[in-house]
Parts: sequence; structure tokens; C-alpha cells
Amino acid sequence: MARPTKRKTKHRGNAAGMIEARGVTHARSGGSSGARGGGRVDPRMREPTWKSAFIRAVFAAAIFAVVMLLVLKGKPLSVLFTAIFLVALYTPFGFYFDSFIYRRRLAKLGIAAPGAKPSTGSKPSGGSKASAGSKTPPGPKPPKSKR
Repeated sequence: MARPTKRKTKHRGNAAGMIEARGVTHARSGGSSGARGGGRVDPRMREPTWKSAFIRAVFAAAIFAVVMLLVLKGKPLSVLFTAIFLVALYTPFGFYFDSFIYRRRLAKLGIAAPGAKPSTGSKPSGGSKASAGSKTPPGPKPPKSKR
């Protein structure tokens, strides 16, 4: 059955089910980050910082302090000193652990870590005549192809 009146607005849903803003039916060239292709960086691929390690250490020490106060019925002054000690312990540990994981992830992807020394391989350790600048002998030659 036909509609008695003409529809005043167009349905704005697209094939993906997203409702686009009125008047925008295509991606803009300079507007949003999704259209530019930039987007956000994967948090696991950000270089670790001391600030992030400190924030994580404060958060962990605060949870530990709350547990000590409420569950273990610790004295507030001793809990405070323990929390300060934990922040001082967790911050460098967390930073160096994050750095280790970050460098490992970059190596797995084949990307050189920023500030890393280029590896030249292992150097020979002394006066071996075989390794003193001589080339390695060629291996067996591959069979010639018939063309």
C-alpha cells in the first residue's frame, strides 16, 4: 500500500548500520581523524615513559594501601611509608620492564628501536688466522639450469 503523504526526511542509515549526520553522505577530506587514516596509535606501540610508569606505580601502591588498611587493619603511618616505598620500587621496575617489552615487540616487527645502537654482529676475539679478514670459501655450486 502506498504512503498517503510524502516522506519529509530521507533515511540516513548506511549498509553498515551507521547513522550519518544530516547532509554528510561521504567521508570528509580534512575533518575527522578516521577519514584521514591517521587514527590513534596502538597503546602497546608507544615508547614507555617514566610518567606512565610512575602513574601505574601510584595506582598499584594505592590499591595495596587500601587493602592493608581495610583487610589487614594496618596502622595508617606504616601503610603510608609502605606505599611510598612501593612507589619508589615499582616505578623503575615498571619502566624497565615496559622498555624490555617495547624493544621486544619492535624487534618482532623488524623495526629498529629509537636510540638503539645498530648491531654489527659478534666480533672475533683475537688472533685467529682464519677470521683475520679472509673470506669464507664458497660452498657447493648450485646445479646449472637448462634453458
